[in-house]
Amino acid sequence: MPRCGVGLIYESWLERKAVRSGFTIMKIVVVDYGSGNLRSAAKALELVASDIGAQHQVCVTGDAALVKQGDFIVLPGVGAFGDCAAGLAKLDGMIEALNEAVISNGRPFLGICVGMQLMAARGIEHGEHSGLGWIAGDVLPIEAANASLKIPHMGWNELQLLGTDHPVLRNIGDGMHAYFVHSFAMQCTDQTEVLATTEYGVSITAIVGRDNLIGTQFHPEKSQATGLALLKNFLTWRP
Repeated sequence: MPRCGVGLIYESWLERKAVRSGFTIMKIVVVDYGSGNLRSAAKALELVASDIGAQHQVCVTGDAALVKQGDFIVLPGVGAFGDCAAGLAKLDGMIEALNEAVISNGRPFLGICVGMQLMAARGIEHGEHSGLGWIAGDVLPIEAANASLKIPHMGWNELQLLGTDHPVLRNIGDGMHAYFVHSFAMQCTDQTEVLATTEYGVSITAIVGRDNLIGTQFHPEKSQATGLALLKNFLTWRP
């Protein structure tokens, strides 16, 4: 897959080929802000796009101008909320580009793990840090009531859908397993924006969404059939 910031010649060739062939290239942009785990997310998206027969281009980029051009925007995240927020803010014009593409222009957006947490207004991890503010609420430490449950919450756990018929959750049902690695969880102000939870001594927000936004606390790219089904639905979503 090209890294969009250095793959402009390749992109132009793809677009010329698309015009000649009468189809449209859909640009799937994975935002690179130094959080790691980008390649596995991008490879999973590439696999799913190929499976559904989409004419696509999966691009990993830290270039705000290219993010604005994305048809689908994916924000992965690994590590601490504050570090990820700072990494995003260091990219010239990136937060403004995300707000323009996602909030103003309504492009489908997927946040993964800390990428989902960054959708919140605030994160409390090694201090207080501002998020993108797209989902009202805070990211707080998991406080498992059972002392035998270790933090971080790591491994496979069951999803509990909250009665939603969201198109990105098509063919995903209660009890399907997903892979989690996290010590903090989102607490949403508006519970209608919580689409699924998982249990780990307490109820943990697993999926959030509204309008053209969706986020997963788990890693779809590591969640086998469940994750691939969700990514497939995301790339066929037209909110």
